[in-house]
Amino acid sequence: MRNEPDPLPNECRTIASEAHDKPIPGGFAQPERLLRLPDVIERVGLKRTAIYQRAKEGRFPKPRSLGTRCTVWVESEVDEWIQAVRTIDL
Repeated sequence: MRNEPDPLPNECRTIASEAHDKPIPGGFAQPERLLRLPDVIERVGLKRTAIYQRAKEGRFPKPRSLGTRCTVWVESEVDEWIQAVRTIDL
């Protein structure tokens, strides 16, 4: 078995301070799930440039920085954006 380097920087393993615990039924808290860019691209069907441009314009959830090379989005914010887009009448 080979020892391969871990592809994720150390700061990606930490939980973003902006991502807070939310209460769930039963009184326990579950931490927010954080999504990396490839996961966001897959979920929303937009390319990297479009995601960052819309975030800059306020039309997409803002990314959070966990370090110099680690950017994440809060899953619930992305899911809320998807729901909002689905309800728009074209």
